[in-house]
Amino acid sequence: MAGIYIHIPFCKSRCIYCGFFSTTSLAKRQKYVDAVLRELENRKGYLCGEPIETVYLGGGTPSQLPDEELARILFAVHNIYNVREGAEISIEANPDDVSAERLENWRCMSINRLSMGVQTFHNERLRFLNRRHSTQQAIQAVRMAQDVGFDNISIDLMFGFPGQTLEEWENDLRVALSLKVKHLSAYSLMYEEGTWLNQLLERGKIAELDEEVSLQMYELLIDKLEAKGYHHYELSNFALPGWESRHNSGYWQRTPYLGVGAGAHSFDGQNRCYHADSLETYLSSGQLEIETLTERERYDEYVFTGLRTSKGISLNDLAKRFGGPFLAYCLRNAQKHIDAGRLVLRNQILHLSRAGLFVSNDVMSDLMWTD
Repeated sequence: MAGIYIHIPFCKSRCIYCGFFSTTSLAKRQKYVDAVLRELENRKGYLCGEPIETVYLGGGTPSQLPDEELARILFAVHNIYNVREGAEISIEANPDDVSAERLENWRCMSINRLSMGVQTFHNERLRFLNRRHSTQQAIQAVRMAQDVGFDNISIDLMFGFPGQTLEEWENDLRVALSLKVKHLSAYSLMYEEGTWLNQLLERGKIAELDEEVSLQMYELLIDKLEAKGYHHYELSNFALPGWESRHNSGYWQRTPYLGVGAGAHSFDGQNRCYHADSLETYLSSGQLEIETLTERERYDEYVFTGLRTSKGISLNDLAKRFGGPFLAYCLRNAQKHIDAGRLVLRNQILHLSRAGLFVSNDVMSDLMWTD
């Protein structure tokens, strides 16, 4: 099994927190779509004929592409690759790009999963983030998609805004749960280098939320969603049973995938390659950079991705992949966290405990290989 990720870098406006490769200029949009179609054809051998289980249109803002261009891309994917019947076909969309007509068009293109960038149901904070939609537009977009027949809808939320209170965050969760979506992703606001948000922080215009309050928000998130039957299957992701993101789960399970477009990464099961974060470079040459992973780097990725999920790490599988010395290293470094209750070892499966979720980066870094 394999997946395909297609990066659409175009945005109408730039959110102040975003560190992903994107551009607000649409001048080269048509040339970009043509280049994506060429790459899909030229790299058809990368996945060695593996059946395609997932296709993901990410960005940027894929919903900024006209439906005709989205249809061209998805037609090419189905025409060139062995896309399985029932494959998960996802598109990231902004609420203000959604209409009943577009939703119907997307369903006709075989798109069956929507990932909506809601972020918050607080209008003042939406303006702070430079989001284009309002609270009411977000609610209407989700309900409209449900009315059209989209069962598989995910929404993104953020918490940890400067000055945010637990009461505000609880209200965001209340509204999100009232929409009865099948999947929810929630992320703590991050201050990525080079973003406008980080510049505001460095200039003293805003202050980070107290870490203890952020942890309380994460605890509230887990409690509220689990009480409503959502499975906390990855650090930032929750789903009703059977509605986990198959595409993102493929990343965490190290399933091969083809990444198409500027800034996109690919993984063949052993090594990676990627396009530079440059529209000009992609359009002029489509040059790929190759990243050959050492055994230690593959081990680090295995630990990092495995511990992010509720499934954790199979020590039997780790030993099979990397051998006894790596298994011994992992167990030796994990022991202090097991003793402290941050990791749980049961039936040869190592996974984070509830307490370990809150310090996951520290736990995972301790298990990484160091010379």
